[in-house]
Amino acid sequence: MELILKILAESWRLLLESAPYVIMGIVVGGLLKVFLHPGTVARHLGRGRFASVFKAALLGVPLPLCSCGVLPAAASLKKQGATNGATAAFLISTPESGVDSIAISYALLDPVMTVARPAAAMATAVAAGVAENLASPPRPDQAVTPDLSCPIDGCCDGIDCDPHTHARHHSLLQKLAAGMRFAFGELWGDLAGWFMVGLLLAGVISALVPASVMGQYLGGGITSMLLMLAVGIPIYICASASTPIAAALILKGVSPGAALVFLLAGPATNVTSLTVLIGLLGKRATAIYLACIALFALACGLALDQLYQGLGLDPQALVGQAAEVLPAWLQWGAALLLLGLSLPPLARSLRARLGGGHGHDHGLQPLDELAPSCSHAACGCSGPARGIATEAGPKDSSGD
Repeated sequence: MELILKILAESWRLLLESAPYVIMGIVVGGLLKVFLHPGTVARHLGRGRFASVFKAALLGVPLPLCSCGVLPAAASLKKQGATNGATAAFLISTPESGVDSIAISYALLDPVMTVARPAAAMATAVAAGVAENLASPPRPDQAVTPDLSCPIDGCCDGIDCDPHTHARHHSLLQKLAAGMRFAFGELWGDLAGWFMVGLLLAGVISALVPASVMGQYLGGGITSMLLMLAVGIPIYICASASTPIAAALILKGVSPGAALVFLLAGPATNVTSLTVLIGLLGKRATAIYLACIALFALACGLALDQLYQGLGLDPQALVGQAAEVLPAWLQWGAALLLLGLSLPPLARSLRARLGGGHGHDHGLQPLDELAPSCSHAACGCSGPARGIATEAGPKDSSGD
């Protein structure tokens, strides 16, 4: 009983430190959902060996999608005309980073790691995307069909209704409300279970694993990073959930570079997503994808350890310092709010699993169930809106 209480106490401490930054991250994620239109993203990813890759990697960095949630989004981009390289770059930078995980990294890790993590994700994504486009050059005549549907409530498909006209149908308050509904509903609903599991695992590591063991086997060097790579590639863990685990590992003596390898490999790869990628991009592209993640994770990990040594920084002394500047009442309030927001999705996940369903379901509903008919007189739309592109992609007018 004493051991269980110790694990829970360590997990609660990490929750207090991270909760305000988690809430800040998911709020930004909700704003990105409303104001960063997927059609705009898709229009920039269909041509060019290098520009499309860089844009895809850059736009993927702030998006708060996990490695399973990013798959349908990437499939939609691919079907809208994105190159294989741009798709691969988006698939790497998105789950490895995100505004939510960046905020949590600042709370639980340190400023150096907070910058190094998205920078390494960006470098890995660009390298993998360029390598794929060089191996399979994109067709210059490939057309892009961007999704222009309304991101607020799916009221208009953006084709029968002019996007500029439609933009005036929703006030700023309506857009903010839609973004917050997404942030504290769907977005946190997808992340809550994995984040809580990550907190509990971090509590177990803090309470049970001797620091001497971690320091001996994972204290730095290529061997420790290869071990972290072997652990990170096959498992499923999202970027937010991996952060408290990395913080606990560093406090136990794991080098920042080895922790970075885990933070890069874990969220971007798992057995399930790799099998899906083979069908989406092909075997060669998937092999390039996996090789670039492994090589760049190791290279970035070694470089990060050298940076800490060169600057004379003690990673154990830096971990969690950002959270110390926040008042206790704010930490407790944010932690209780986060727990309250987590209860409904956790209950749904538990019921689904007990009933034989899937607790972490990213499946898409039928299109006519998702989008209501347009009610705006100025739109001139007829019938249900198309909403966001489904896994089948936008309808090809050629009939192929």
